[in-house]
Amino acid sequence: MSSVLAAFRDAYTGALRLHLRAPTQNTLAEGYELGRRALVEGVSILDLTEHHFRILEQEGLLPVNDDVRSEAALEFLLQTMAALDVATRGFLDGNRRYEQQRSRADDLAGRDAFRTALVESLQDGFFVVDAEGTLVEVNSSFGALTGYGPDGAPYPLPHPWTTAETPRYPDLGNDAARFVTPIRHRDGRRVWLAVSTSSLVKPENGERIFVGTIRDVTAEHDAQARDQAVSRLATVVGTATSVVEVLGVGLEELRRTIGAESAVVSVWPHSQTGPDLYVSDDSPQLESVPARAKPLRAGEPPDGRESRQVLDARARALLDRARLRPGRTMFAIPEGTDSSEGIVAPLGEAGDSALWLRFAAPRVITPDDWALFSLLVGHLSLAVQRARNFDQARSTSLTLQRAMLGPIELPPRFSVHYEPALPPLEIGGDWYDVVRLEDGTLGVVVGDCVGRGLAAAVVMGQLRTAARALLLRGAGPAQLLAELDTVAARIPGAMCTTVCAAILDPERGLVRYSSAGHMPLVLAEPGTRGRLLEGGRAVPLATFDPPRRPEATTAMAPGSTLVLFTDGLVEERGVDIDDRFVELGDELTGAAGQLPREVADSVLSRLRPAGGYDDDVALVVYRQPPAPLHVDVPSTAGELSGMRRKLKSWLTTAAVPHDAATDLIAAANEACSNSIEHAYLEGAAGRVLLTAETGVDTVTLVVTDTGTWRPQPSDPGHRGRGITMMRALTDQLDIDLTGPGTRVAMTTRLPAVSFSAASRV
Repeated sequence: MSSVLAAFRDAYTGALRLHLRAPTQNTLAEGYELGRRALVEGVSILDLTEHHFRILEQEGLLPVNDDVRSEAALEFLLQTMAALDVATRGFLDGNRRYEQQRSRADDLAGRDAFRTALVESLQDGFFVVDAEGTLVEVNSSFGALTGYGPDGAPYPLPHPWTTAETPRYPDLGNDAARFVTPIRHRDGRRVWLAVSTSSLVKPENGERIFVGTIRDVTAEHDAQARDQAVSRLATVVGTATSVVEVLGVGLEELRRTIGAESAVVSVWPHSQTGPDLYVSDDSPQLESVPARAKPLRAGEPPDGRESRQVLDARARALLDRARLRPGRTMFAIPEGTDSSEGIVAPLGEAGDSALWLRFAAPRVITPDDWALFSLLVGHLSLAVQRARNFDQARSTSLTLQRAMLGPIELPPRFSVHYEPALPPLEIGGDWYDVVRLEDGTLGVVVGDCVGRGLAAAVVMGQLRTAARALLLRGAGPAQLLAELDTVAARIPGAMCTTVCAAILDPERGLVRYSSAGHMPLVLAEPGTRGRLLEGGRAVPLATFDPPRRPEATTAMAPGSTLVLFTDGLVEERGVDIDDRFVELGDELTGAAGQLPREVADSVLSRLRPAGGYDDDVALVVYRQPPAPLHVDVPSTAGELSGMRRKLKSWLTTAAVPHDAATDLIAAANEACSNSIEHAYLEGAAGRVLLTAETGVDTVTLVVTDTGTWRPQPSDPGHRGRGITMMRALTDQLDIDLTGPGTRVAMTTRLPAVSFSAASRV
């Protein structure tokens, strides 16, 4: 006996005994593979059969009885011989004698019938494909799996079960492999098949054919697809921190996964109002907006357009009914029918939100579909609930922040920005404060507590309150920090807090300041780079007991910009802080030509790291009033445009808001026009003088000429409205006719700078 035959017998013995101990489809498949091996290695059917019965004799199964093990043994033998018979069919020797063929004709016919019965007994679908890809033979199991049985064979390309969405349908006439592919069953169902093919060559004509089996793996594929769909949905909503964000990304993913045409979530924020609608839609029949957009009130046209309502009355009634159902339940619509238009389900347990998914066309919802829908809707419900918890935490933290962070209204010529490092709580340990003092000066404090989040905010609130009280009591910068040392030493967590305190004197143009380990102030005079003010420096609060806190004073040129900030603005991992100071100084070079709010925005934009600030940032920008403006021009209309440009530039330097500046320019233009047109009669030469100066919170414009005042006629007609216009555009208008010529004075009060911690101004 050859070594090849001996090795085959050993393999067959082990596989058969394993099958007898625990018969499964896998052990039967091993028998089929052994049959294919016998064909390759030249093992005859006689050798195979003889060895099979020798094993049965050893196992005590001979004589053959009707017990279960004997049936399993026969089934294993038939499975092994199936591969041999299928592969050897047609491989008869064409040169054998006619007498031999005739003598074995009856035997071959019996074998053919046996092979046919054996193939038909297979649970897997069986097929034979010629070199052109035509299925020339299939068994009944193939027909049961695809809907296309032996009666319809042959099946040429394109095969009737192929689907258009398959990226590449395997070429069964050339490929010999194992793969999984979707097909369309004859009844319309989508079925996933595992296909195994092998190639053979007919000896009589050299034709290559393929034989193979198919197995239904739809359940396994659908289970894997469900897991992947749930994982995708959980991933996209995992980082969302608000209901709008969750539904913005979640509805789109949910609709795409389920294959729905539209997805709508209705949320009832209050019992007194209608629901907010969040819509993700791919249908021209349903007017909608992306779910990322601002939620709509029920019946409100999207984007302000006059159009039909987002939801009809039937859909709104369905959602209203669904939200009152128990959590994690869902029902098809219409109920009680085989084919469904969509599904409706409550979101969460609060009874104030519901989901509606509408299919593009009515479809049958299978048990597997229900399992997938339940998992996806459950994940979306959990994400919405988590987002609501974040919203509640955000609302609480914003309330705390508004109470602790600083004044809601700032004096004119200020702008502040606060950006926490821990969204969505929107709160941290950095703070600022701006206080008007009785002598007309302004107190400014910027501080940075160690740590982040709510714990740092608690320390910040106590220190800010103490600093404000010291300012109102009249403490200077050095005295304030010295007394704040004592306060910080008694507050847990306040050690090493850095603070910069400054007193600004707009009238004298001075800033007096002291720093407890804080970032230096930056002062930028008009047209020059910002420079660091590094005087008055000492250690942070509650670290050592210095004999006295130092203090420094620096002059602020008219129109200068002063910036106070915390270290989050300039500290970036991997970047030298001196380089960041250089960037800040460069950005402030043109600060005089911008409003303080614009300066803050440009600084934050220039210094913002690619990944955003990783520490809290508090920024205060102050503009020192500019020197008075004097414009003396000839009394000709051609001078008006230049006068307006100079006034506009001066008003920007004076930090006058755009709306107020527009009104002042219009009023000044009207006063100058009156002087040019009416003060100098008969073309006499003259001049017009415009002056502008700013106080603590006012701007005054004065237009004078040396001409003659012409009283306003009783009926000015369509003109002569200049005085009325000037009075409407300013807070106070005074016309002085006592001296030579006319003097028109216009005063406007600068509004306080509004600031909201929530909007991060």
